Amino acid sequence: MTAPEDPRGFIPAHGGYRSLLSFQKAEIIFDGTVFFCRRFFKKYDRTIDQMTQAARSGKQNIAEASMVSATSKEMEIKLTSVARASLEELLLDYEDFLRINKLKKWDRNDRLSLRFSELNKIPNASYETFKKAIEHEDPEISANFMYCLINVTLYLLRRQLIALEQAFINEGGIRERMLRARMEKRKGE
Repeated sequence: MTAPEDPRGFIPAHGGYRSLLSFQKAEIIFDGTVFFCRRFFKKYDRTIDQMTQAARSGKQNIAEASMVSATSKEMEIKLTSVARASLEELLLDYEDFLRINKLKKWDRNDRLSLRFSELNKIPNASYETFKKAIEHEDPEISANFMYCLINVTLYLLRRQLIALEQAFINEGGIRERMLRARMEKRKGE
């Protein structure tokens, strides 16, 4: 839910993380990672917890950043950065899985990598869009699709951080908005 912006106040609209493409992709990554770990790791392998927590952290920190954005641009930037770092950690886990199991890591021109790119262009893509590949019985296909999906999400988060930086430079943080609101109030008195 996005909080409506009060034109008289200094707290801007915030929330709305479910509409962020980065959040939508991170949610697919979380669900896919849970499936992947259950299928391809032994029940008590510590890697399951590590990968699941990294995927969860990516998704949850995007949501938390969106909610805190109203009162702290600094925290919004930090939490978005934490989401990015968590997903980078997860990317390395998938890369390690491929390498350790002597599976091929696709390059950009691999036929299945190109198929991922086609699927990724589908508007409002969901887990169902990628389900056949994520839940594929071949671990190489599953791991590479997850790897591609994480790379796309990392790209989106890099762009999001650049936009947040520019917004802070242009608009400032809550203290500046509070001061402006107070000054406007005084002008009107």
